[in-house]
Amino acid sequence: MVLFGLIMMGLILIGYIYNIFSRRKTLHAAIPDSYKSLLQDNVRYYQQLDEGDKVRFEDKVTKFLKRTTIEGVHTSVEPLDRVLVAASAIIPIFGFKDWEYFNLTNVILYPDTFDESYQFEGNRRNILGMVGSGPLNGQMALSKNALREGFANTSDKSNTAIHEFVHLLDKADGFVDGLPRNLIEHSYSIPWMKLVHQTIQQMLAGHTDINPYGATNEGEFFAVISEYFFERPDLLAEKHPDLYKMLCKIFQQDPAANHQHPETAF
Repeated sequence: MVLFGLIMMGLILIGYIYNIFSRRKTLHAAIPDSYKSLLQDNVRYYQQLDEGDKVRFEDKVTKFLKRTTIEGVHTSVEPLDRVLVAASAIIPIFGFKDWEYFNLTNVILYPDTFDESYQFEGNRRNILGMVGSGPLNGQMALSKNALREGFANTSDKSNTAIHEFVHLLDKADGFVDGLPRNLIEHSYSIPWMKLVHQTIQQMLAGHTDINPYGATNEGEFFAVISEYFFERPDLLAEKHPDLYKMLCKIFQQDPAANHQHPETAF
């Protein structure tokens, strides 16, 4: 009986050690060895940081990859994809010291567009990114092509993955309503929503250069204008200075201060 107990304890110990090494192997695989060079070659936001902020960005990227599962459905997840997903997550929260996405566990990459049922075949595939709700709470789905295009095209105002991570930030208070209560000071809430509604009216009248999808509702407006803020902060500051200033307060960063035009970025 004693011998049996010792054998069982041994098996439990072996299983425990195996799980530790298995987890370490999984975590190591989740963080590409070349992640720094992939950031430098593919993420303009990172390129324009000073050396101290680059180190801080890298640290946030590795922490994100350690705690978030990234999987592919009928597509491979390459090191570049992991780094771009992590960069998309970190860019909106870089102004906050200790922010973590407590409402995210998995990011699922699809080859291209998919539908509301997460099907990637058929004629109703028109979705590039989606934050899950209900039974799929904590899940995010992204088009791999859209993820890469968001960083490859440095002259537009769009980035699908950043859009979805901004939705997660907005959702942190329980509602995707364009008013991230955990980020915006109470005194700015009314001026922000007033500015949002004024801009949506201008968009509906076709008088702005903002993606018209942002006029769908306040939540989509916040995600769309945030894409613009991080992709072309110089242009947003020039064309929509009030929006730019308010977003600087919300995200606690001023990306236009370091921004280089696409033709001069390295």
